[in-house]
Amino acid sequence: MTPAETRGASTPDAAAPTGHRAVTLDPPSVTITAEPEPATTTPTTTEAPATPGARRARRWRWTRRRIDLTVYGGFLLAAIWVTSGIWVDPAGRVAALYSSDPAQVQFFLAHSVRVVLHGEFPFFTEQFNYPDGVNLMANTAILALGIPMVPVTLLFGPAVSFVTLVTLGLAGTAAAWYRVLSRHLIRHRPAAAVAAWFCGFSPAMLSHANWHPNIISQFLLPFIVWRVLVLTRSARPVRDGVLLALLVTAQAFINEEILLFTALALGVFLIAVVVQQRERWTTAWRPLGAGLAVCAALAGALLAYPLWVQFAGPMAYHGLSDAVRDYGNDIAAFFAPGSPTFGGNERANVNLAPNYSEENAFFGWSLSLLVVGIVVWLRRDVIVRALAATGLFFAVLSLGERISWWDREIATGPWELLVRLPLLDAVVPTRFGLITGVTVAILLAYAVRRAWALRGVDRRTARKLTAAGLVLALLPIAPMPLQVTTREPVPEFITADRWRKYVGPDQTLVSVPVPAMGNTDPMRWAASTNLDFKIPGGYFLAPRNGVTGDPGRFGGRPSGIGEMLREVSSTGRTPKLDDRQRRRYLDELRHWNAAVVVLPRDEQNAEPLRRTVEQLVGPGRQELDVWLWDVRKLTSRSA
Repeated sequence: MTPAETRGASTPDAAAPTGHRAVTLDPPSVTITAEPEPATTTPTTTEAPATPGARRARRWRWTRRRIDLTVYGGFLLAAIWVTSGIWVDPAGRVAALYSSDPAQVQFFLAHSVRVVLHGEFPFFTEQFNYPDGVNLMANTAILALGIPMVPVTLLFGPAVSFVTLVTLGLAGTAAAWYRVLSRHLIRHRPAAAVAAWFCGFSPAMLSHANWHPNIISQFLLPFIVWRVLVLTRSARPVRDGVLLALLVTAQAFINEEILLFTALALGVFLIAVVVQQRERWTTAWRPLGAGLAVCAALAGALLAYPLWVQFAGPMAYHGLSDAVRDYGNDIAAFFAPGSPTFGGNERANVNLAPNYSEENAFFGWSLSLLVVGIVVWLRRDVIVRALAATGLFFAVLSLGERISWWDREIATGPWELLVRLPLLDAVVPTRFGLITGVTVAILLAYAVRRAWALRGVDRRTARKLTAAGLVLALLPIAPMPLQVTTREPVPEFITADRWRKYVGPDQTLVSVPVPAMGNTDPMRWAASTNLDFKIPGGYFLAPRNGVTGDPGRFGGRPSGIGEMLREVSSTGRTPKLDDRQRRRYLDELRHWNAAVVVLPRDEQNAEPLRRTVEQLVGPGRQELDVWLWDVRKLTSRSA
């Protein structure tokens, strides 16, 4: 079995690697080449010498390499356009509405620096949420992205590394899909370019570009898909299984959830093909089974210890919190344009997605109708039917546990039956829409290729109509620059290294308010020093109450002083502390082994916060741009 041909035999690809036959997603291979001009002969006259302009015109041709480089360059320029607002000032600008995830990613990038320069343990850290620490394997520490970015992080800082990853994630994903589709699966450059554009710059990718470089960095996925399809007819399944295992291992250190989605999508797609053409299974099961067995053995060996740390190590959690597990798409979200697109409207999309970083559908009416038309038009094609079934299956799962239409619940979703299964209990269901997006992209490629090869009509007319249809469908969801907002700079007290004379290796710098999901600026402070000091709290996933194996939640153990300072920051009201509260909060500072308490002078409601801290530890003093309390005598073991 191979999801290669739909009718008849596929044309072998001369460039296919030795050891397996070519794998395509349609019968004949189609490529774009420059048509040579017809030769003319003039035996009795002498040809006039060509002018310099004519010679230059003859020398310039749109070769395959130049076409590819132009497409790659277009993807890069589009990615720079999308991230241009952040590139203006990477350290001082962040995506609007919500800034916690970028700070977390910058913290992880600084952790990669410590792994490379100091040999720090890569899968667990005590540099935040001290002293309990954080299980980094359970928090997508993006080691496969952060370690290659170490030179950039050292030279320019984690903020520049963050926007670089976002830019390369968008452009790299589109470029990878273009290469695999144009060389191996579709083998038609215009069709591959259209599909790759949507894979790299769909509304869902633009939404995640605000905060999640680990999710948009999907440049390995096309190669994983291709290698699995190769296995269905491989003559060297061991070698191909090894190659697949290396890709799987690398992707696991970028984002495991996306890897799981890829495996599920491939499984559903191949089943959909076999159900229609059962004879394919007789030729495919041996190489596919052998290759996947080799892949599972090698990838399992490489990932065994990291996965043990993730699921059984310290601060491991089992399953996500109910708040995230309930994230699902509204049916209407598939017909609205995404917020960060040309036709998008943030207010119009309210309640159609869990938040603005999880707009995982939002294809718009025109594209949705076009895709339905493509499926109807090419309904006799086995692969088209399999792609349609796969996309629809995961679109339904993305609706979550409760199916709704314009924020009105209408039924219980099938995800209700799957949400508690192992591995799936850690999945955010709305993100299944990402799989639907890829199937939509490949269906577009199918349609473009088939339209390009139409016979019996004027070819130019067919191509113009195809281009017009694509513009009509894709223009409303064309990418726009990400909306950004300014954020407070890292205090000079931190950047000038004044903290170093107070904070020892096993002590913490306690910020006011205490770091948490809604207050991640102190994580940026620590990241700017390559995590040279520890902090309590932070934004991360951990087991409830810090008990390994419990269901996950955002943040560590509940903190009395943290909750109090957060309330003061939001309300501006100064509480009156009694002796019991003082003893309790001082015990927390001792638990954190706090060296100093730091309050930026420009913090929201800084004056009420200062008065509150002074009730607890006494008068503070100004040092550069912060209020500072040296609490080492209060938190020492002897005290």
